[in-house]
Amino acid sequence: MQRSLVCLAVFAALLAAGQARADTPVAAAPSTTRWHDSSMAEYRDHLVALTTIVQDCEKARDAKTCDSAQVGQDDRVPFAGTNGERRLVRYGWLRVLLSKAQEKDKLQNQAAAKPGDKSASNDEDAPSADPNQLPKLTTTELLTEAEKRLAYDTAQADSAATPTPAHTHERAVMKQVLAGRDFRNLQDTSLRDTLMEKLASWLNRIIASISRVTSNSIWIGRVVFWGFILAVCVALVWGLLQLERRWRIRLIPDSNAPAPGAASARDWQLWLEDARQAAAAGLWREAIHYVYWASISRLESRRLWPADRARTPREYLALVAQEDPRQPGLAALTASFERFWYGGRSAAQSDYMKAENLAAALIANSGPPVPEGGTAQ
Repeated sequence: MQRSLVCLAVFAALLAAGQARADTPVAAAPSTTRWHDSSMAEYRDHLVALTTIVQDCEKARDAKTCDSAQVGQDDRVPFAGTNGERRLVRYGWLRVLLSKAQEKDKLQNQAAAKPGDKSASNDEDAPSADPNQLPKLTTTELLTEAEKRLAYDTAQADSAATPTPAHTHERAVMKQVLAGRDFRNLQDTSLRDTLMEKLASWLNRIIASISRVTSNSIWIGRVVFWGFILAVCVALVWGLLQLERRWRIRLIPDSNAPAPGAASARDWQLWLEDARQAAAAGLWREAIHYVYWASISRLESRRLWPADRARTPREYLALVAQEDPRQPGLAALTASFERFWYGGRSAAQSDYMKAENLAAALIANSGPPVPEGGTAQ
């Protein structure tokens, strides 16, 4: 008997629950499209209509005047300054506020943002701040703030619809100023200047990155600083070594051409031809003179020493090393040249023949040219 009573009670409870669910109105299915493309004029008219709805709701505060369905769809309006791009303006905040306005006045979190707050109009679901941090306002105050916001959006729509002035007069004045003498040589930025500017910006970004890193790690800054000092020191040492190599005293000249007035400036064969012509004429002193300079020209042209027209015979002889096999022959020829030319002694054919033999041996044993940077042997 008790089990039957329990079953009857459960059955009655299920019937009551089913009747209550049937009496509850079913919410209408949301529209698949909650926004539509609007022109700036339609958007402005919609804002004016919403302002009227808020004002009526604020006065009546009943379910009919504060019905959120009066808000309509969201607007997708043209975005100023773009080609065909649109911006979605949402009214979810207003629908929630109208629903709350049907109840008695009580403190609510501020749902209507201040005029000019675009983040609230563009994002319906995501809260802009912690609700506990927002100031507490009554529903009446929220309706007043909503009216101000709609008025601000209407003013913005009116300014966007105003055509931009052509500034014809200003353009004419600017062209007249640019046509003046002070701006006559103006030119567009060159490719080089553009690249240099980009390079400078890149270096600035690198330096800024290094500064951020070094501010967090002191040792990195010290490594960069002392590394830079070390690199500068290495560069200075390398530069000094290069200068020292250039300034070093070398026996080999930088240029292959002989110095003007030097013995090698005249070919040694010409010197030797002059010597034989003088010998044929019986001018033995002149012949020995030409034979000597023929030898000097030959040795000098083989880079045994750098050409110098102011060098004396003894200085030529000092440039040849003692172990050089040509040194004895050049010493004997130099002594013969000084004795007969500078000493003023009379020379005979035998003296000339001896000098010519010495010169022939020096010319034959002059060897290949010494490469640049080498030393005479």
